[in-house]
Order: sequence, then C-alpha cells, then structure tokens
Amino acid sequence: MKNPAKSKTILITGGARSGKSTFAQELAQESPPPVLFVATAEARDEEMRLRIKKHQKDRPTGWQTLEAPQDTGEQIRRNASTARTIIVDCITLLVSNVLQQYSDAAGEQVDESAAEKAVNAEIGGLLTAIQAVPATFILVTNEVGLGLVPSNKLGRVYRDLLGKVNQKLAQHANEVYLMVSGIPVPVKADR
Repeated sequence: MKNPAKSKTILITGGARSGKSTFAQELAQESPPPVLFVATAEARDEEMRLRIKKHQKDRPTGWQTLEAPQDTGEQIRRNASTARTIIVDCITLLVSNVLQQYSDAAGEQVDESAAEKAVNAEIGGLLTAIQAVPATFILVTNEVGLGLVPSNKLGRVYRDLLGKVNQKLAQHANEVYLMVSGIPVPVKADR
C-alpha cells in the first residue's frame, strides 16, 4: 500500500535525542507549505508540559499545530484540507497513548490482544489518512529494539507493538532515515 504519486511519506527513526524531530522540521521547511504539525504528546505531568512548550516554541510561527494524541488519522483527514506537508511527531507516543488504555498502572497486567487490535486500528487510520490527503507526510518514531529487554510486561508489549508498527510504516514509506547522533542515515529511498 504505497502512497500515491501525488504525495510522499518519509519515516524518521532513531534513538532518544538522536535528532529525529530536528531533522523532520528541516525536511518540512524544505517541503511545500503550508505545514501542519500533528502533535501526539499528552501533558500528563509537569516535565511533559515543559517539553511540549519547548517543542512548540521551536516550531516556525507559520505552521499550524494539531493536537491529536489518538484517532490521529481521522483528525488529520478533518483538519488537513490545505496542508501540503504534514509532520506526525511522534508515532512512539501515539502507540503509548493507545496501549496505556489496556494496562494497569504497574505495567504488569496488559490485555495484549485488545491493545494490539487498538494499535493496529490507530495505525490503519493513519495510513488511510496518508492515502487520502495529498501531502508529504513526515513521520517521527523511536527505534526501541536496540536496547535492553524491558523489565516489565507493559514495556515488553510496548516494544514489540512499536516494532511491528515501525515495520509497517517503513514498508509504506517512500523514504526511511535512521538518525545516529544527529546524522540522518538513509535506509530506504523509492525512486
């Protein structure tokens, strides 16, 4: 299910603080305006509120922002009528937002089947929006499969689900970049 020729999908992955968001913004500034920035973060504590404010200040003033922590694809379809470039930052938080509905606070009780269905539906909705909206999509996600095995069940389920999501998005994308210490390493380029 490739994106039609009228638009392009770029997936940017890498570790925490590898420069993913900065690179996504650089690509967006080189892409056709107007730009829609789709933020999936939720301010659940003071630290996250401060991070969100910093990210908001770092964006160019002419960009529109859409807060879409869930049902992201449908929200994009409803709000992206004029956007020619759309950044979704980030898939990592989007999957986390969905998964948290299916686990206890300690992270030991997880309804894996229901969580996987809900994550697949969320990503399916995003892919539908990518097909429907004639824009360049820049998707930001974390590569979580290179580190330690998480110590609790929720962490392991999350790592596995995000890995599957990243694979699906990479298959769909026209271009994939792995960020290493602020340097974008091309992984895939459809011609």
